[in-house]
Formats: sequence, structure tokens, C-alpha cells
Amino acid sequence: MSGTYLVGLTGGSASGKTHFLNSLKKHFNADELCIISQDNYYKHLHHHKLDELGNVNYDLPDCIDLNAFANDVKLLHDGKAVYRHEYLFQHENQQGELLEFKPAPIVICEGLFIFYHQEIFKQFDLKIFIQAEESIALQRRFKRDVAERNIPEDFVLYQWKNHVLPAYQKYLLPFMAQADIVVNNNEHFDKSLDLLKNHFNTILG
Repeated sequence: MSGTYLVGLTGGSASGKTHFLNSLKKHFNADELCIISQDNYYKHLHHHKLDELGNVNYDLPDCIDLNAFANDVKLLHDGKAVYRHEYLFQHENQQGELLEFKPAPIVICEGLFIFYHQEIFKQFDLKIFIQAEESIALQRRFKRDVAERNIPEDFVLYQWKNHVLPAYQKYLLPFMAQADIVVNNNEHFDKSLDLLKNHFNTILG
């Protein structure tokens, strides 16, 4: 293969994007595969919009510096390294460690709004959409936010109903039909993972 093979991977909150990518990453080394996430491109809090109750809505494209992400994706595509400070959820005023993303034959770009932003979307050679039933995704969100981030259950549910679902329906779901691969992740994604592993091995030659 000549050049960089760019993959876009999106899906709703708690659909299992991170778990899928971590499982995939185990089968390739850093010289073969690079993964870069939209999560490290959140803007400073003062740029974020508040809802009618004064709560920050993180589930809007405006919360992400998508232009910077698009530029960095292009740099990786052109064989140049990218540096970005890790975004620390719930510690937004602190600067995370400096991350280095090295160019590789296969680059996976992950995030909620990477299909919505056309400058990013049009760069992808392969588009993957991960989906899960709403009830399953909500339980995963509870597990993550309550157990790992110490967010109260009632606020997790509030965000889900007022921020997460409206954003999914407006900014993600309309693009599922344009994906090359749709991964149904209600129970497991073994077949889809094997499919992608084999495809990447073919790309790598």
C-alpha cells in the first residue's frame, strides 16, 4: 500500500467505540496503526453553550475544535506527526500530558462529530459506524459516568435525555447510511472485529 489509509469511526455515546478500538489495537503495533480521538479537541469551557438550566452541553459540534482536528488528520495523512495535550474530563482547567500521534500506514480517527464535519468526512477511505440499542448504551453510560466519573445518576439521565439523544439524532444518525461498515454492538462485536483485522492486514500487505 502506498500512502496513508484513513479510517473514520463514529457512533453514539456509550456505543462501545473505545472498547472496539482498544480490542483492535491489540493486533497491530504503533508502526502499523495510529488512533487519534476527537475527545482531545474539546474547546475551553468558556466556549461551551449552556442549556436552559445553565448546564454545559458537551454534546454539540461547537464544543469541539473540529477545524484543528481536520488539520491534524491532514498532517497525519501527509506523514507528519501531531502533538496534542490530553483533554482531562472534569479537570478542564488542568493541562493534560502532551500526546504524540505518529504517522502510520493506517490512521483511525474517532469521535462523535467526525462524519458531520464534511472537511473531515471527505478525507476518509473507510467509514465505520458503531451502534447499540438505546437501553444498552444508557446502561453503559451509567456505568462509566457514575462509577468512573462520580457523576450523580439523576444528572447522567438528564444529560442523556436532553443532550446526548438529541445530538445523536441530529449529528450522527443521519450519517449511518453513509458508513461502509455498521457494527452492531449490543452484545459483542467479534465478527466485525475479525473483518476489520483481516481488512487491515490486507491493506498492510
